[in-house]
Amino acid sequence: MSRGTKSPHVFVERLAQAYLRLGANNRGVLLAVSGGADSTALGLGSVRSAARLRLRLEVACLNHGLRPDAQSEVNHVRELAKEYGLAFHSRSLALSGGAGIEARAREARYEALESIRSEAQLDLVATAHTASDQAETLLMRLARGATARGAAAILERRGRIIRPMLGFARQEVESFLASLGASFASDPMNEDRSFFRTRIRREVLPALVSAAGEGSLQALARFARLQAEDAALLDGLAEQAYQRLRVGPASLDATGVRALLPPVRRRVLARLLGELQLEADSATLDKAMSALASGRGTPVARRCSLRTESGVVRVVSQQRQRVEPPVELKEGWNEDPISGLRIAVLGKPPSRSSGCWMEVQTASLPMFLRRRSPGDCLFGSSGRRKLQDVLVDRGVQSELRDVIPVICDAGGKILWVVGVWPRRPAGEAGSKQSTPSAQRWYLSAESFTGGGGAWIRSSL
Repeated sequence: MSRGTKSPHVFVERLAQAYLRLGANNRGVLLAVSGGADSTALGLGSVRSAARLRLRLEVACLNHGLRPDAQSEVNHVRELAKEYGLAFHSRSLALSGGAGIEARAREARYEALESIRSEAQLDLVATAHTASDQAETLLMRLARGATARGAAAILERRGRIIRPMLGFARQEVESFLASLGASFASDPMNEDRSFFRTRIRREVLPALVSAAGEGSLQALARFARLQAEDAALLDGLAEQAYQRLRVGPASLDATGVRALLPPVRRRVLARLLGELQLEADSATLDKAMSALASGRGTPVARRCSLRTESGVVRVVSQQRQRVEPPVELKEGWNEDPISGLRIAVLGKPPSRSSGCWMEVQTASLPMFLRRRSPGDCLFGSSGRRKLQDVLVDRGVQSELRDVIPVICDAGGKILWVVGVWPRRPAGEAGSKQSTPSAQRWYLSAESFTGGGGAWIRSSL
């Protein structure tokens, strides 16, 4: 038994302090209780803290469908909730065994708990993870090559999920239950050494405690908590850097990325890969870091590569883009999520100049936004030119050519290729298309994703 938990009162006091630290006082809390030692201690300790903290408690117990005796454990938890006058909820998840069962069960479990919480109109879900669980998870992740974010292991709070027992070792939990004479269920899956966690729990942790003492588990849990704080700080810095250095879809300023400290740079590259829903595992990020440093390209997924060219690091997908139909532009501002730009159709010059704009006169309304098409041509004072040739001459990267907004009149004539043609605010296209009865309009574009496009920056 740990020196700090010699009576039920001490356990309950520490649990109450954890609830206060997590901001759970005066809240509705759904207790996730499986009937095992940890969750039973969570339920009994929370009941004894409820009046003081003004907690509104309800209980949820899930049947994963993996063991024939699981329903009897659900019934036991139902009776426990009834004994203390708590509302009870249960769901059958009907999972099947096999590969990835731990991950599948965890995902299904949290989805069900969130559904129950929402239906019951409660604020939080409390789970019974302990410092021993934290130590197990940390060792598992380190053994698999976790980064600092992975070393954060189990977070004390994540969204609506709180874990008020992360400061307790498993022996403290069992001591608390013994002092109350409380019974609990034992999950035989916790003895199945085919699971990596079970081997860590039954073989590695006892050896660690034998060599370094019981305090080693608390030390691992503290390390994981500090890693969570460090990871949150680095993630915030990386997001700020990503928005500052973004110059287009899946494109960043290469010089700026290279100037970042390695932990931030790695996270920025992971965010870049994530923009195309690509997995940013350790091996892929190592390749990306090396490619950025050398200026070479590298494959990062099937039919995708990371390239560093013309001062831009970007992820290029070789999959054919789906052709989207033209979108009618309404008067005022219109968001274009593909390019990350806002396009405005205004009756007077824009009062702000955070992007680029041009004047156009046309009798053919409405106007439409689309992407480039084969055979697109531009007509100006210098005559007729293919849009493809203009994009190449202006040095627009190949993968951006199908992203840049093309603004046309109702007849299909191109009025503006945003940031590319025409180059001047009072465009040649407008003067060529003017008629005595034409309405004068002003087209404006600016970023709404924080970075803006490379074509926007070049036109300012």
